[in-house]
Amino acid sequence: MIRKMLMAGLAAGMMALGFAGAAHADDGLDNPSRNPFYEGLKGKRVVFVPLAMGFDLTEGWAAIMRKQAADLGYTLDIRDPNWSTDAGTRALTALIAEKPDVIIAHNPDVQSYARLLKRAMDAGIKVIQLNLESVVPTDAYIGADWSRVGYIEADELVKRCGTGSGKSGKIAIIRGQPTAASDLYELYAYKTTFAKDPAIKIVSEQAAQYDPAKARAIMETVLQQHPDLCGVVGNWDNQDVGAGAAIQAAGKADDIFVVTSGGGNQIGCDNIQKGLLDMIVSYDVPLQGEAINQQIAQTLLSPAKAGESKTAYYTPLTLLTKDNIGPRTCWSLDQLK
Repeated sequence: MIRKMLMAGLAAGMMALGFAGAAHADDGLDNPSRNPFYEGLKGKRVVFVPLAMGFDLTEGWAAIMRKQAADLGYTLDIRDPNWSTDAGTRALTALIAEKPDVIIAHNPDVQSYARLLKRAMDAGIKVIQLNLESVVPTDAYIGADWSRVGYIEADELVKRCGTGSGKSGKIAIIRGQPTAASDLYELYAYKTTFAKDPAIKIVSEQAAQYDPAKARAIMETVLQQHPDLCGVVGNWDNQDVGAGAAIQAAGKADDIFVVTSGGGNQIGCDNIQKGLLDMIVSYDVPLQGEAINQQIAQTLLSPAKAGESKTAYYTPLTLLTKDNIGPRTCWSLDQLK
């Protein structure tokens, strides 16, 4: 008797739960994890200090960061030093006093911002470094692995100009900003790789400081001194197109291989199609923008104190050549806005 009553009660209870569950399912379910995500980001302040605005890399990153900030309810401010390290230093000094939640630093070189980034973290401000590092590790670095970029570029030139190629082996290096992380890490990779092949001869190593006019002038002089030049490796496609123009004007575009790196924008693809550049090692600005957005959200939501944990994410690289670029290979700024 007692057993029958228990079974009947259990059956009735299960039926009641079933009806309640059905009613609940009909109304849907509120996701309990989404509110802490949005509330943790709402009202926070992020400030981006680029090298400068007005060129493909920084405009692309900023467009992607602005979209997420508007979507998730935090603010994104930009302090534009306009290529002035002094102005960037002043901007960072002011931000340490203002105490935003996160500073995103695009370092002009490995030293200039190092102490200020450490001061910012000591003041409780989290710091993300974007594509160009300083000697001080911060909460996160998102960007290219410049050493790997350099090894890829140098390996390509060894294949085309080194032992067994039948070429002169003469290589020109066009540096960007000699104290920038990209330049220093790439240069080590170049020289380490070239040293392994005795046929390779570095005949010129000069800095164009991101200026295509300077890159062109450098290359014009190099071609006068070394008309049998085999290859050129440069720091940035926006700069190195000047070297390509000098080579093309000299009628040597078919003889000299120009390899560089860049963000994968449409102008870079166009310059490959025009024969001004032969290969771009692309670090893919749209992909980097998504990676920096994810890091911003993670950094804002993390309970860790500024400087407590340090991470790095090296974004994937893509090789762009005339053989593989198409209508949708490269990006334009309008697509990112």
